[in-house]
Amino acid sequence: MSLILFIVLAVLTLGGGLGVVATRNVVHASLALLLSLLAVAGIYLILFAEFLAIVQVLIYGGAITIVLLFAIMLTRTAEYPRITDNRQWPLAAAAAVATLTVLAGSFWTNASVSTKPHSPALTDLANSLFTRWAIPFEVASLVLLVALIGAIIIARESEEGN
Repeated sequence: MSLILFIVLAVLTLGGGLGVVATRNVVHASLALLLSLLAVAGIYLILFAEFLAIVQVLIYGGAITIVLLFAIMLTRTAEYPRITDNRQWPLAAAAAVATLTVLAGSFWTNASVSTKPHSPALTDLANSLFTRWAIPFEVASLVLLVALIGAIIIARESEEGN
């Protein structure tokens, strides 16, 4: 049962990733990113990493996706020229295939290596997050808040000027 669930979540993760790079609409791309991030959270749940799953949903699935959507919606797209097809897509496709080949080759050559997973205790992780890393997280949230407020002010000034 867990193998079937893993395959479904892996397909959703890859489908969301392909949706991010394949769509021309940036709102659809951000929603595809949200699908991919939520599927990764599901994979964390299969691996019994509940803390990572909830962090994935709250921070990446929630906060980062919302900030992306706000940035997209507050961007004045009428000021930018119409974006057409990029002529460098064959080079990008070749780089993607080369990267996939290297990753698949390293996976298949090291697939037989068995390592015991080493993860710190949840209490050690919580102590580190709330002591050593608390201030950097708060600073990052303040920077995102200031950027969001600045984008709103810039968008309002342009609307009032019209």
